[in-house]
Amino acid sequence: MKALQIKRSVPRLGLARVASALGSAAAARVGPLDYTSVDEPELPGDGWHRVRTRLSGICGSDLSMIEGHASTYFDDLVSFPFVPGHEVVGQLDDGTRVILEPVLGHAARGFPPPFDGAAPGDGDDYGHLADETVIDAGIQTGFCCSTGGGWAPEFVAHESQLHRIGDDVPDERAVLVEPLAGGIHAALLAAAGASAAATAEPIIAVLGAGTMGLAAVAGLVRYVPDAVVVVGARYPHQQAAARLLGAHHVVPAAELARAVRRLDGCRIVGDHLSRGAHATIDAVGTAASIAECLRLTRPRGRVTLMGMPAEVTLDLTGLWHRETELVGAYTYGTETLVDGSRRRTFDLAIETATAIEAERWLSATYRLADHVDAIAHAGAAGRRGAIKIAFDLREPA
Repeated sequence: MKALQIKRSVPRLGLARVASALGSAAAARVGPLDYTSVDEPELPGDGWHRVRTRLSGICGSDLSMIEGHASTYFDDLVSFPFVPGHEVVGQLDDGTRVILEPVLGHAARGFPPPFDGAAPGDGDDYGHLADETVIDAGIQTGFCCSTGGGWAPEFVAHESQLHRIGDDVPDERAVLVEPLAGGIHAALLAAAGASAAATAEPIIAVLGAGTMGLAAVAGLVRYVPDAVVVVGARYPHQQAAARLLGAHHVVPAAELARAVRRLDGCRIVGDHLSRGAHATIDAVGTAASIAECLRLTRPRGRVTLMGMPAEVTLDLTGLWHRETELVGAYTYGTETLVDGSRRRTFDLAIETATAIEAERWLSATYRLADHVDAIAHAGAAGRRGAIKIAFDLREPA
């Protein structure tokens, strides 16, 4: 079958990194991504299903990989060559449509779960991710050569990864569930930090309003109702989307610190606010965005890194002096809500996708054969007024 595949090639990764200065399309042409014939993945054993892809999204981590900017940290947690694609709605052999929860957790690898009812992403020991007893190494479907991924007509997934959906959930909504789960997870991590610093109505700022930033805003508005949500968005369509979700204050990204200062009534000392937001979510993931979030978060507040930062250079003196928490937000699992109840993130995301009609975020779809155009569109989504780009495999290529 014809699919998109990433191969380990240091020269091509280097070419992609250089070419990415000209745009994502240039990197896609010369980098490690190929449109090629691949074998159908074999079912690893009991509890595994063959899934036929319907829609599969393109996310920031995919672009980082294609452009040669992915961190070498992941080298031991993936297996090459692999088919990308972890934001997926697909179909089983019996016609049932499913949403993929892509983390290749304990159950998929034949290990006991860390607790009863655990989600694939739960647990505090990641050793199973590199275990190759059942499948090759891989943090998720879409980064594992044994399973395949959503940028192919079909892949294999374990029962523990699949969420069955009814006819009332369109594909265009379902493909947004995975990024929404990531946003909700980041929102609840930020809220946990804010609750330790605020007595009531904590200020939570979100820097960046692409798909992931908007997903965090949706999570805050729905599951942290006491928070005052302030969003810094670069583009007008992102600002409009954040307002539609119910964010209380939406400003251009460059004005976020000023908006937080105005709400908090604090001073500015040098380039740091004297108080500021109780918690901040960085949905951009660059050295500049992390530094900005540290400047506008109050002493003993929390900065949650949602964007994948890779290698950055930062002056952390302010973090040390202000005793700021810097917390990563990777994927999802089982959440503790503000009322103390516990629920799986994907269940929350499925509910949220329906509540906000997430399909409105899907801006364009492409065939796999048109992958260069798709990658170009995704890499320039903000400038082109788009939010989410996806591959559509519902019709033969």
